[in-house]
Amino acid sequence: MKRCYVTGVGRMYGRSHTHHRGVAGGRWKKRAQKTQRIFKPNLQRVLIWEDGVLKNVYVTTKVIKRVKFDLANGKRPKIEIVKLMPEARRQKVMAAAAAA
Repeated sequence: MKRCYVTGVGRMYGRSHTHHRGVAGGRWKKRAQKTQRIFKPNLQRVLIWEDGVLKNVYVTTKVIKRVKFDLANGKRPKIEIVKLMPEARRQKVMAAAAAA
C-alpha cells in the first residue's frame, strides 16, 4: 500500500452516505444507505535529494504545496524536491548523483 514519505498518510476507510429526500407531505420513514468506501490520499511521485542520494518517493500534494510555500518564504523545507530546486542547485545535485 502506498503511503506519503513525509506524513505517512495512507488509505482511510469510512462510509459514503446517500441523501434521501422525504416523501411528499409525510414523515421520512426509510434510513439513507451507508456503504463502505475507501478514501485515498492524492499521492504524487517525486524525486527528492536526501543524505546525498536521489530517491523516488510518493508524497501528498499537501506536502508539495508546503515545500513550495517554504521556498517562497525563504525557509528550509522538510524535503528537497529536485523539480522545485533552483536551477544552479539542481545541476549540482544531478552532477553529484551521476558521479556517485
